[in-house]
Amino acid sequence: MKFSNSGFLFLIVLLFSCSKKPTTTGPIIEPPVLTIFAKGADVSWVTQMESQGIKFYNKSGVQQDLLAILKDLGMNTIRLRAWVNPTDGWCNTADLLAKAIRAKNAGFRILIDFHYSDSWADPGKQTKPLTWQNESVAQLSTSIKDYTTTVLTLLKQNNVFPEWVQVGNETNNGMLWPEGKASDNMANFAMFVNAGYDAAKAVFPSTSVIVHVSNGEDNSLFRWMFDGLKNNGAKWDVIGMSLYPSAASWPQLNSQCLSNMNDMVSRYNKPVMICEIGMPVTDSSECKKFIADIVSKTKSLSGNKGLGVLYWEPECYNNFAGYGLGAFWTDGRPTSALDGFQ
Repeated sequence: MKFSNSGFLFLIVLLFSCSKKPTTTGPIIEPPVLTIFAKGADVSWVTQMESQGIKFYNKSGVQQDLLAILKDLGMNTIRLRAWVNPTDGWCNTADLLAKAIRAKNAGFRILIDFHYSDSWADPGKQTKPLTWQNESVAQLSTSIKDYTTTVLTLLKQNNVFPEWVQVGNETNNGMLWPEGKASDNMANFAMFVNAGYDAAKAVFPSTSVIVHVSNGEDNSLFRWMFDGLKNNGAKWDVIGMSLYPSAASWPQLNSQCLSNMNDMVSRYNKPVMICEIGMPVTDSSECKKFIADIVSKTKSLSGNKGLGVLYWEPECYNNFAGYGLGAFWTDGRPTSALDGFQ
C-alpha cells in the first residue's frame, strides 16, 4: 500500500482522538521527567512496513509486535519523525499520532523528531515544505511555531507526552534552506530553532528540546554550530548527535565522540543524547560491541549528562527501502547487535 489510504488513516485517528474522553475533568498533567538512561530506536517505518505485510519475530522465531520485541531487548524509548505533507502520507501527522499512541500504550518514552520538511531532512538537504516555499523568514518562523503547536497539541489531547522534542533533523548547516542555511545566516537558523523551542515549551513545559547534528565525532562542527547558535540567542536543552561508524572505525569514532560529548557538556553545560546510530546488518557482532561501548561512554558523562542512545530503524530487513543498516535478519528476527543495549 502506497498510503493512498492516508486519508482513511487520518479519519480513523481523528475520530479516535475526538471520541476519546479524559478520565477526569481536571487539567491534563504532564508525567514527571525520568532520569533513567534512554535506550531505544527510531522505528518510524514500522507502519509502512506492516502495510506491506512485513512481520517481526523474536529470537525464538515467534511472531510478535515490533515494540514488544524491542522492549524485551532492553529498550525503553521510541523516536518518531514528523513530516509536514509527505506525498505518500507516511510520517504525516496522522501516521505519527497512530505510532505515538501505540508506543505510549506499550510503555515507551517518546521523542518526536520534527524535520520541518515534506521528506528527508539531513546534512545534504533541508528542503522547505511545499506549502511554505514562498514564505518570508518571518512567515517561516510562524509556520514552524504553528505546525509544532498543532502536532504537539494533538498528541497532548491523546495523553501522549513526549519527553523530548527535536527541532530539525541533522541540522549540520541549519534547516529550511536557503533562508535558514546556517553558513549563510546563522541568525535565521537561530530564529527557527527558537520558534520550535517556544512552541514545544508552550504545549509541554517539561519536555526537553533537542538541536540535532550528525557526525558526533566532529568536535569542530559542533563547536561551530553551537557557538553560532549561542551567539545568536538560540535556546536548546539537549545536544543531539548521530554516529554511523563502520565495523573497522567504531573504536576510533566512539573515542572521538566521547571527547566531543565531554566538550559539549563542559562548553555549554547541556546534556547530550545520541539520537541515531547504525552499522551494516552484516556486521552484527561488531555492531553489538559498538553499541555496548557507546552506551557505556555516554553513561560516563559527568553529572549524568549523557541521556541515552537510540538506534535508527533497526527493524529494517531484506533491504527495506534500500536501507542496509538495520538490525534484523532476513527472517525477521533481531540480530545480536541489539544485545549491546542489554
